Amino acid sequence: MSSLLLSLETSSPVCSVALHHLETGRLVGQSELRLEKSHSSHLSVLFSQLLENTLHTLADVAAVAVSDGPGSYTGLRIGAAAAKGLCYALDVPLLAIGTLPSLARQVAGRTARPEQYLYCPMLDARRLEVYAALYRADGTEVLAPAPLLLDETTLAEQMAGQPVLCFGSGAAKFQPLVAGQPHAVFLAGIEPSAITVGELGLVAYQQQQFRDVAYYEPFYLKEVYTTTPKAK
Repeated sequence: MSSLLLSLETSSPVCSVALHHLETGRLVGQSELRLEKSHSSHLSVLFSQLLENTLHTLADVAAVAVSDGPGSYTGLRIGAAAAKGLCYALDVPLLAIGTLPSLARQVAGRTARPEQYLYCPMLDARRLEVYAALYRADGTEVLAPAPLLLDETTLAEQMAGQPVLCFGSGAAKFQPLVAGQPHAVFLAGIEPSAITVGELGLVAYQQQQFRDVAYYEPFYLKEVYTTTPKAK
């Protein structure tokens, strides 16, 4: 009987996969690879090896959760294509989990007295822009995911009320702009993980928040602009 949730996280340079037991929520195993531009060639190898190492097969997978974005356009496309292909082949439901709430859950789960903070995951965009959102420790959304242009007044209203913990690939360029703000707290080294994609995926599965496999597209947050090469 199929009993596993397979989770794929490809929104960042870290390619990550995880397996959770759907009934108990137990983490069965996880694996990740930290190689630039490796997702397309290594993602299927990662989850195939993880299944083999945990003595499971694709027949044990009852649902697939994938990082929904925002994040790397190419990475999200690769993850979405792999997840949709698996769901088609296995005839199992697809779950899409936001990168920002997943990051917030990861940090809140390892923070002492988590209720005292607001959690602000920040993903690097161009120049002084980030993709960011605000959450409470229980996952309640305070500020919806949006592109933010960073300056010394960014999140000033929220920081006036309580400490805001900032993390993710975009947090480092925000830190010097609010160096004098006592409620601006920063945490380094936080990257998206398939483990927390899976944890939120378990909740989404119980609530039957399934996505249409045929029409699903990742949440890019902003349109992707391409240019036509100039003729030589």
